[in-house]
Amino acid sequence: MKILKSLLASAVLALAGPALAQTTWNLAAAYPAVNFHTENLVQFAADVEKATGGKLKIVVHANASLFKAPEIKRAVQGGQAQAGEILLVNFENEWPIFGIDGLPFLADSYDEAAKLAKVTKAALDRKLAEQGMLSLYSVAWPPQGVYSKRPLNSTADMKGLKWRAYSPATAKIADLVGAQPVTIQAAELTQALATGVVDSYISSGATGFDSKTYEHVKYFYDTQAWLPKNLVIVNRAAFNALDKATQDGLMKAAAEAEARGWRVSQEKNTWYLEQLKAKGMQVLKPTPQFAAELKKLGDVMIADWLKKAGPEGQALVDAYRK
Repeated sequence: MKILKSLLASAVLALAGPALAQTTWNLAAAYPAVNFHTENLVQFAADVEKATGGKLKIVVHANASLFKAPEIKRAVQGGQAQAGEILLVNFENEWPIFGIDGLPFLADSYDEAAKLAKVTKAALDRKLAEQGMLSLYSVAWPPQGVYSKRPLNSTADMKGLKWRAYSPATAKIADLVGAQPVTIQAAELTQALATGVVDSYISSGATGFDSKTYEHVKYFYDTQAWLPKNLVIVNRAAFNALDKATQDGLMKAAAEAEARGWRVSQEKNTWYLEQLKAKGMQVLKPTPQFAAELKKLGDVMIADWLKKAGPEGQALVDAYRK
C-alpha cells in the first residue's frame, strides 16, 4: 500500500512538473489593444509560450493599464515588471541617443529608419546592459505627420496651437513654431482632444486612427518627418533566471516579432491614412513652403541634438549618413 501511494505521488509530481516550472512575466504596454504594436506583442507572447513549451508565459497589459508610458522603462529596470514596450524618444532627456530616431527628417522612410536602427543597436544594447536590461526587438511607427484643427500653409500657421508634446523633440517643435506644448500620453489623447486640451500634434496615422482624432481635428499633413521606434525590453535578472532553452525560444520569437512588426507597420500605414480619409479627415501633402520650413526646423533640431549628444551622437549620425 505504501509503495502504491509512493508511486501515485511520484506520478502526480511528474504530471505537475511542467505546470510548476512555468514562469509568468508581466509586459507593460502603453498603447490600445487594437494598435498594431500591441497586436504584435500579443502574437509574440503566444509564440513565446509555444516556443518554450509553455515554460514561459507573458501577460501583455495594454493601454498603460499596468504602468503609464513614462513609467514603463523604470518599472522594467527595477523589476516591477519583467518586460515592457517603450517609445525610445520619450527618454531623450535621460540619454540623448534614445532620441535619435525622433530627429526630424534624419531618417524619413522605412528603409532609412531600418538603417538607423542597425547603426544604433550596439549603443542602445550597451546602455540597456548598464541599466540591468536587454532589448528583445524594435518596431518602427509609420511616418509622422501633423494633425491640426486649422489649415497649415506654413509653420507660422502653427502659432498658438495647443500642441500635444510626448517627447523632448515634440516639445521643441512647439517652442520653435510658437505653439503651446501640453504633455499628453497616448492613453490620454482621446480625452484631451474631446475636451479641447490639445488641438494639434505630430504623430503617425496609427495614432490618429486609434485616438479617433478625426472626430475633433480635420487636417492631417503627411510630412513623413521621422519614424520613431518602440523597443521591447526585459529585466536582465529575469532573463538570466530562465534556462538556456527558454532564453533561446524567447529570442527566436522576438526576432520573428521584429520582422513581422516592421512589415505590418509599413502595410498598415496606407490603411490608416485611408481610414482617416474615410472618417472625413483631409489627408494632405504639405505645401512646398510648409515642407521647406519644416526641413529647416529639422536642421536646427539636429544641430541642437548633436551638441547634447556629443562625440557619441556625432559618430552615430556620421555612420548612418555614410
